[in-house]
Amino acid sequence: MTNPAIAGATVLLADDDRSIRTVLSQALNRIGCRVRATGSASTLWRMVEEGEGDIVVTDVHMPDGDALDLLPAIRKRRPELPIIVMSAQNTVLTAIRAAEVGAYEYLPKPFDLSELLDFVQKALSGQAKPDEDAATPPEPREENLPLIGRSAAMQDVYRVMARLMHTDLTVMISGESGTGKELVARALHNFGKRSPGPFVAINMAAIPRELIESELFGHEKGAFTGATERGIGKFEQAQGGTLFLDEIGDMPAEAQTRLLRVLQEGEFTAVGGRQARRADVRIVAATHQDLRALINVGRFREDLFYRLNVVPIRLPPLRERLDDIADLARNFLRMAEREGLPRKSLSADGIARLKEHSWPGNVRELENLMRRLAALCADEQIPAEMIAQELAARSAGSALDGDPGETGRTLGAAVELHLKRYFNMHGESLPPPGLYDRILREVELPLIALTLSATRGNQLRAADLLGINRNTLRKRIRELDIPVTRGKKLM
Repeated sequence: MTNPAIAGATVLLADDDRSIRTVLSQALNRIGCRVRATGSASTLWRMVEEGEGDIVVTDVHMPDGDALDLLPAIRKRRPELPIIVMSAQNTVLTAIRAAEVGAYEYLPKPFDLSELLDFVQKALSGQAKPDEDAATPPEPREENLPLIGRSAAMQDVYRVMARLMHTDLTVMISGESGTGKELVARALHNFGKRSPGPFVAINMAAIPRELIESELFGHEKGAFTGATERGIGKFEQAQGGTLFLDEIGDMPAEAQTRLLRVLQEGEFTAVGGRQARRADVRIVAATHQDLRALINVGRFREDLFYRLNVVPIRLPPLRERLDDIADLARNFLRMAEREGLPRKSLSADGIARLKEHSWPGNVRELENLMRRLAALCADEQIPAEMIAQELAARSAGSALDGDPGETGRTLGAAVELHLKRYFNMHGESLPPPGLYDRILREVELPLIALTLSATRGNQLRAADLLGINRNTLRKRIRELDIPVTRGKKLM
């Protein structure tokens, strides 16, 4: 049955693809709309100027212009006219630009036809119109692209992010380690209205429990043993900007209580202090853990969860967005080239091999692989065989099991096997300089990560086991971006 709110409404449809105009016109006719269709931005603007149409549905790129450049003029001329934007350029920046210029909704192509019709009906019924008074954040630039991926899973993330850019709503980002949670947090800051302010990040899992409150809220001189001077906490550092609370599930109970009070009252007090300070920060939290499960066992406050989980964003693991692997891999190779490594490319077979991998380390694992291949591969195009060998070598048993009787199972044998494969494949061609540091990094990362896992995240015990200073361990954890989970043995 035709919705009375849209019966006889006129849709101004703009797309340079005739077949798309035909399909959409027929679908819109079926729900009771009249359609005025065009393949040019200039004709769309003429129809708007003449007062035609009750809603606009437009593609971004047309032969005579960019519809997103036209939208501000349409909004100024006819602010009541809802505009739905379609685009095959499915990046986070397209979604952000569409939100910035006042689009009612952004739909990445290809999309579900019923979804478009649903948005048309909601817009014509006057539901959920955009905020016309929202401040405009800085214009994002393509070279600063914060997130890579055109898959349907990432489009859902982009659309939520675009709606949040003009707000100060608290955001909870969930996802496995290595999926890019901090990248999302930084994008929300950099393209939002708080971008002139600082972005401050703190990882709850990397700080001793007894120091977390001081790190967050600061401390006064003499507040505790060793507090010889006033310390500025992350809340004070982030004033006017964004505070990113990474691995929020590892926050101890006492700090949870204080954080809840800050979120409720909008102010905080330094450890050992009496004067309350206003907390002018936007909170973005992240976790790889199931917070609801932690609530059930009494390790996380339910009231704090609801304060933080105002807008949830789930980042999909790489195995759920295999269509993004080619774009991600090429981007990481370009990054490696900018850092001084040789230019490399991937063959179709190589990309196909990457898509066959399960990627337990997600995007971070793919990035590390591309850097390693850029450093070790002598050919301009990385062969699929070398990709397969590297993935197999990384998936072979633990380098810490100490079994010298099986080739490739001890640490030394694993390094030897890795280098032998390289030299056997490339003969006399040598890798670029810096091999020692690259191999050392590849060994150090799993060594520290597995030791932390064995000690259940206890950095003091891990440092003792490794035979290094705890401050050195903390520094390497930060530099190598190693996730730390307390109380849980991963291996």
